[in-house]
Amino acid sequence: MVASQETLDKLEDIGLNMYERKIYSALLGRGISTAGELSEMTNVPRSRAYDVLESLAEKGFVVIKSSQPMEYVSIPPQQAIENMKAQHEEDLEEKLSKLDSMKESEAVTELEELYDQGVELVDPAEMSGSLKGSRQVNQHMGTMFKDAEDSIKILTSEEGLNDLHANHSDLLKECREEGVNVKILSPVTASNKQAFEDLSENTSIKHLDEGELPAIPDGRFTIVDNDAVTMSMTHDDVHSTQDTHFWSKSDHMAEGMLEPMFDNLWDQAPEKPESVEGPGK
Repeated sequence: MVASQETLDKLEDIGLNMYERKIYSALLGRGISTAGELSEMTNVPRSRAYDVLESLAEKGFVVIKSSQPMEYVSIPPQQAIENMKAQHEEDLEEKLSKLDSMKESEAVTELEELYDQGVELVDPAEMSGSLKGSRQVNQHMGTMFKDAEDSIKILTSEEGLNDLHANHSDLLKECREEGVNVKILSPVTASNKQAFEDLSENTSIKHLDEGELPAIPDGRFTIVDNDAVTMSMTHDDVHSTQDTHFWSKSDHMAEGMLEPMFDNLWDQAPEKPESVEGPGK
């Protein structure tokens, strides 16, 4: 029996390269074998087969027998997956420990001083750029929220409110608890009513009602402390990898352009929708 392509693809998803996938699946069908035998079965070069089997042993998929010639025993798939999972958890804990230690070290203080020195030399007009992909966008917005000292103003879309709730609700709660004034404007529908209700517990949030407002911007933007902004450059229906935002540390863009628009809409927007059917009703 030969492993299907779908199964081989799943092995790739968890981190086995092409040669490892071929040799492990072949070894499973034999239970025990030599590197030479597996090389012939899989067309993996014999010179590589030993390295591949050693790698599989390190990942917990194979056991090496002390014999002549050297033989290899397959680990049952369920146990092999648990072995690999345990290794990843151990590696993650070690990396997190190093990161926590780094945060408290003098090295970070030195790097922060270098950053401050560099920022002083940069023209504010150059403190801007693009963010590509939802992951990068959310990382950058998270950094902006963590740096907030006075205010956060967010205008977002129907789907954007769900994204904000899923990715930043805890962080926005922390900002509010630290005295940051958090305001959110968003259309509220059945599909995001739960996000609206949850966020309203820790932020000031209003409904963008097309029936009461003359015009509602089609997009998203965020203003932090009136000097840092992000603005969506794509529609909500693009793939997450194509989501693109513009960011800037321009107080002119924040105070002179986006903040007046936000404040005008905020003053006109109702506190909450009159009636929305859906979750949470």
